[in-house]
Amino acid sequence: MGKRGHGKRYRAETEKVPDQPQPVPEAIAILKQFNHTKFDQTVELAVWLGIDPKQSDQRVRGSISLPHGIGKAKRVVAFCEDSQVELAREAGAIEAGGDELIRKIQDGWTDFDVTVAVPAMMRSVSRLGRILGPAGKMPSPKAGTVVDDIATAVREYAAGKIEFRNDDGGNVHVPVGKLSFEDKRLVENIETMLARLRAMKPSSTKGTYMQKACISATMTPAIELLV
Repeated sequence: MGKRGHGKRYRAETEKVPDQPQPVPEAIAILKQFNHTKFDQTVELAVWLGIDPKQSDQRVRGSISLPHGIGKAKRVVAFCEDSQVELAREAGAIEAGGDELIRKIQDGWTDFDVTVAVPAMMRSVSRLGRILGPAGKMPSPKAGTVVDDIATAVREYAAGKIEFRNDDGGNVHVPVGKLSFEDKRLVENIETMLARLRAMKPSSTKGTYMQKACISATMTPAIELLV
């Protein structure tokens, strides 16, 4: 779970990273020492889970609204019935609808971050699997993006609700805020995410579940957390 960048500054910062895992507040304090860019860096949490990703009953996937958001609004598309279009748009969807919206995406439009859908639309939306699937944008009940209350879902995702899933190595990577956030807010976001992952431990896993966790920002080395 390393980080890109091999300049002199990056190497110097790497030397300041403790050899031992750090409690979350201490790790945040160290990370903030590396805040030297002109842009507000995104803070990411990476967790290596002791799961077998090849086993369907051990995969970890879900969605969460962190206590203090992630500092970024998302562009949300809603697949819904005609009667729900106005509600979805009022809640913050940049596009909402059914067959016409599906055709627009089939024609190449993918300028959005996340999609949500009502269950009744999923048979039609399934036609977009080849387009949305590889991009991680396909609505899914497991991810919490197939919902009955479309307006609430749009509102939450537009405000920064995040989806997460393990990769082929058993790692989960999620943004947890910006480097400009107050320390307390970053700590609460990180601890909330870690608690959520602990609660999702598959019953069939063996050995240590939370193998390793690190935080890093866009242009910084990673700092291992005490978990």
